[in-house]
Amino acid sequence: MSAGYEKSDVNIAKLSIVGLAIIAFIVVSLLVMNEYFLIEKEAVIYSEVLQPKSVSLEELRAREDKVLTSYLLTDSAKQAYSIPIDNAMELYLKENSETK
Repeated sequence: MSAGYEKSDVNIAKLSIVGLAIIAFIVVSLLVMNEYFLIEKEAVIYSEVLQPKSVSLEELRAREDKVLTSYLLTDSAKQAYSIPIDNAMELYLKENSETK
């Protein structure tokens, strides 16, 4: 057994092939991840911005807004009325602040 140093040189061809393979793998991985990101980004944009809205949902929201913002006769026998929610909150605050 001889002590000391290694007597053979590094195989430059194998080292450069392995180095190029690693660099190629990193480049391909980055390209694939970029493409995946773009596809997912377009899907999110479509679902959040471009997707057509439900007509029934819009009608429901319009009915809810009408109920919350207008005066309505809810029961004619009892003479019960519905008032806009903003007015109801103001009246509630006035009544409760006067009693205290």
